[in-house]
Amino acid sequence: MTELAHSLPSSAPASAGVETRAQALDAALRSASPAEIIAAALREIGRDKLAAVSSFGTESAALLKVMADVDPAIPVVFLDTGWLFEETLAYRDTLTDLLGLRDVRSINPLDADLDRDDAARELWFSDPDKCCLIRKVEPLKRALTPFDGWINGRKRFQGGARADIPVVEADGSRLKFNPFANVTPTDIAAIYAAAKLPPHPLVGSGFLSVGCMPCTSRAEAGEDARAGRWRGRGKTECGIHTVKTS
Repeated sequence: MTELAHSLPSSAPASAGVETRAQALDAALRSASPAEIIAAALREIGRDKLAAVSSFGTESAALLKVMADVDPAIPVVFLDTGWLFEETLAYRDTLTDLLGLRDVRSINPLDADLDRDDAARELWFSDPDKCCLIRKVEPLKRALTPFDGWINGRKRFQGGARADIPVVEADGSRLKFNPFANVTPTDIAAIYAAAKLPPHPLVGSGFLSVGCMPCTSRAEAGEDARAGRWRGRGKTECGIHTVKTS
């Protein structure tokens, strides 16, 4: 455990409200490194009540590497929507083995929800927000039920709704940790290079951000990395970061 993690303020005990705890932690960790933030999350929440959520996408290996160096037994939630690229599923398995991740949980949408709302499996085209709701948002809420806090890989440099994210925030009754909030693309590249992490298999084909197959396209030269997500839909987020999980 880092010295910084041990120095977290005592003004926000576990009995305090989530908003108060989040604000105190965010103030203490505002300039902390990703590893220090994850170590502090473990101290605050405990391994049994802390989860990381990863898409195993184009930048995911960096966060997973830092997390594994802190504690490879932190549970990792992976939302298998049923529409993911085969390359993403293979990458999940590759990184799990390479990084020694001990508790990766692949979570699927409920068949009953799909049969009720997406029987023709074309909802991604007619109503992508609802498709994300039943394939990602609801499964994540279900997966996080046992946990009091979670870690994700959003970065401020991704822009849009992510430009001002804090390091720690309240997510309903849970604490939400954003250990990569302050990192830069150069920082991520350095983590990949130092650890010799393999890139996502689709990066070489021009996919700079990878989600579900029907709603992901290649990014053109000069475009934002997430420009290939829900192209032409006026949609930039799946919903798991825009609604409370509890």
